[in-house]
Amino acid sequence: MINFYYETDFELKNSEDIKNWIRSTAEQEKCLVIEMNYVFCDDVYLHKLNVEYLDHDTYTDIITFDYSERKNLHGEIYISVDRVEDNAEKYNVAFQQELARVIIHGILHCCGYRDKSNEEKELMRTKEDFYLSQL
Repeated sequence: MINFYYETDFELKNSEDIKNWIRSTAEQEKCLVIEMNYVFCDDVYLHKLNVEYLDHDTYTDIITFDYSERKNLHGEIYISVDRVEDNAEKYNVAFQQELARVIIHGILHCCGYRDKSNEEKELMRTKEDFYLSQL
């Protein structure tokens, strides 16, 4: 089950297509989405979570709380719509493209991909690009 929740005025326009894309991505990674909750929020909301749960006093575009067990995906993915807007402008890409990248980034974390080292970041970006091409 994939759920979308909104803590800001933003709302996805094509939520069923996005849910199908997320499921397909997980399946291609040999995973099964059991329950994934996406929460779209603003910078203030996500910053508070970042400080409270991760002890990071910074703004970020996404926080993934991964409760998965092996290949059964469970998690909460928080996305700051403010950061996505700013990053889209910064990287000169459409808002919807940057939003899709962040959405799939979260599910890839739950599939086991990390992005701490340069090698991990490169693999994550390659995976993101591949799945973005399927949307």
